[in-house]
Amino acid sequence: MTATTGPTVLEPHGPRPIRGTEPSRGTFVRDTLVVFRRAMRISLRNPVWSIMGLLQPVLYLSLFGPLLEPLAPALGAANAYQLFVPGLLVQLGMFGALFVGFGLIAEWRDGVIESERVTPAPRSALVLGRVLRDVLVILVQGVVLVATAFLFGLDAPLGGIALGIVSAALLGAAFASLSYAVALNLKSEDALAPLLNGIALPLLLLSGILLPITAASAPSWLNNLSDVNPLKHIVSGIRAEFAGDITSSTALWGYGLTVVLVGLGLWFGTRTFRNEDG
Repeated sequence: MTATTGPTVLEPHGPRPIRGTEPSRGTFVRDTLVVFRRAMRISLRNPVWSIMGLLQPVLYLSLFGPLLEPLAPALGAANAYQLFVPGLLVQLGMFGALFVGFGLIAEWRDGVIESERVTPAPRSALVLGRVLRDVLVILVQGVVLVATAFLFGLDAPLGGIALGIVSAALLGAAFASLSYAVALNLKSEDALAPLLNGIALPLLLLSGILLPITAASAPSWLNNLSDVNPLKHIVSGIRAEFAGDITSSTALWGYGLTVVLVGLGLWFGTRTFRNEDG
């Protein structure tokens, strides 16, 4: 199986399997890597989107972060950036992945998706290959963001930082899968943009990415509403990791919710690609 430069991404390599049968592990890995390499080449040829995705949290870090330094003791932190950078990582993981569906719509319009559908490649490989590209991009962006934060005075254990970056990248996998699934259902940029913005804005506002939302800092109704948002607990988990509490209940809740979101996202994305065969 090879990647091509035209619309056809995967070459058929045998009779198409009956829908619902399980592919061999070798075929799944090979097809996933083919899709990943093609998606990665597209990103490297046009890196503007990745650069702009990193620019927003860096601007928050440089223009808003210094304002939090005098507030750090009141927020229960010795270092303001231990609170702020985890929120920016979640923002990076979310916005760095939530809008990748626009590229999929362009691929659908160019006939790439139709070409992939007639191959025996597992539908999960078509999703996972693209998601792995998005995860790798977010990992690189996360490293650059944290390195920049050190210049501003971030003080956190390296192990906690590494776990925080990985958590943000996995969160990106969940949102990328969701974006691909929604894009494939809508097949319209005009419909996708307002829908994704309508999802992203309340999730971010209720996650406490800029300032922690607690019973002491927010009205009870706002605190209770934010408790329903899984992103709030993931942000809190990454903040615990940056503080070195990688085995605390807060951090464990963050790990668990991240894994659940990734599983749900990949399931939804794979299911949508399979439904396209119908």
